[in-house]
Amino acid sequence: MRAIVQDREAPLASLAVLAIRGGHVAYEGHFGRRYIDSANPARDKPADAKTLYRIASISKVVTTLAVLRLRESGQLDLDADVGRYLGFPLRNPHFPDDPVTLRMMLCHTSSLRDDGGYFWDQAVDLRDVILPGGSRYGSGAMWSSRAKPGAYFEYTNLSWGVIGTILEALTGERFDRLAQQVVLGPLGLSGGFNPAEFPRAKVERIATLYRKRSNLDDNAPWFTDGPWIPQVDDYSAADPVPRAGPGYVPGRNGTLFGPQGNLRASAADLGRVMRMLMGRGILDGERFLTEATIDEMLSIQWRQSGPANGEANYGGRGDRFHAWGLGVQHFIDKSGPGTGDRLVEGGGFDAVGHLGDAWGLIGTFAFNRASRDGMLFLCGGTGFDPATKPGTYSSYFRFEERILTSVYRLALRGQDVGNADP
Repeated sequence: MRAIVQDREAPLASLAVLAIRGGHVAYEGHFGRRYIDSANPARDKPADAKTLYRIASISKVVTTLAVLRLRESGQLDLDADVGRYLGFPLRNPHFPDDPVTLRMMLCHTSSLRDDGGYFWDQAVDLRDVILPGGSRYGSGAMWSSRAKPGAYFEYTNLSWGVIGTILEALTGERFDRLAQQVVLGPLGLSGGFNPAEFPRAKVERIATLYRKRSNLDDNAPWFTDGPWIPQVDDYSAADPVPRAGPGYVPGRNGTLFGPQGNLRASAADLGRVMRMLMGRGILDGERFLTEATIDEMLSIQWRQSGPANGEANYGGRGDRFHAWGLGVQHFIDKSGPGTGDRLVEGGGFDAVGHLGDAWGLIGTFAFNRASRDGMLFLCGGTGFDPATKPGTYSSYFRFEERILTSVYRLALRGQDVGNADP
């Protein structure tokens, strides 16, 4: 792993890796720097076991757990019209007779999409964004006209902001605090969705995410010989800015706390989530969810059968999505040069989990439920444009393939591959 992080042509700012074999942690490693001061390297801080990363879309797994905990307590129904919880009707104007449900949102089949954005500040009421006639509705780009709700898969972040709003409206609690109460606390996780509420000692454990390019424009050029540029979570000079003031009313705008991707968590935190899922809802002898709920979450709810029922490509990376559970992707081991969802070279590791990619963070959370083998990694930024180094057997970048295959062979299969190290 150290060789991958320090690759001269493809360096990584930081990297956390964890492998679980037979339900037990078999390997955990941390490499690189969680904070980089190009002007004064003496101020650099190493990544370690307590480092928290903004884990991007892997956050959706934790948000799903919050939904399922409330479902188990009898507070919501995955198949009910979500207007029941929001306090206003939520319908795709192209298909006004078809309700939208939480199950659809968890499976990315709600017909909501990201074209109209998926984050707004405290001053915005979400109904003004997603309801026709709302002050921020615009052309209604957030609603797909392709197919009715439930009929077509299109990966989206907006629906998770709506989920957060539903949970707030249902409980009267802000999403960040609710997640702490029903998921993070009970599972013993050290992170959270809102760094502004962390004590300073915990803020200092957050990895700044880096790239060697500006964070102001997704089309900004890369400067591979230049300095590492902070993208998000640089708290070296100032504390995190609160996302909500005292006047925020829960249930108005759950996008505020980023249910889709704003969780800060360590590799060990995610390892605990993975072990709970492998353990059919039990972690360290304590039941978190029923076995039936875990079965439902991890079972396939949507399967790609062709272009008529879903979009397999995402973000320019081909043939990536083929099957989905409740808030989790099924990796079916499909392979091709620069395409497919195969996790390890040579194949053979069918898994369920989630990917993450935002602000420089690139990560994977994947496990096989039958064998209780799993692996995850969190990369804190690349010093090169990863799109210039595509995968050889999948839609993942080449450095992702190297990490996953190395961890799989060494930590999960115990293969002798010379001088390679996990």
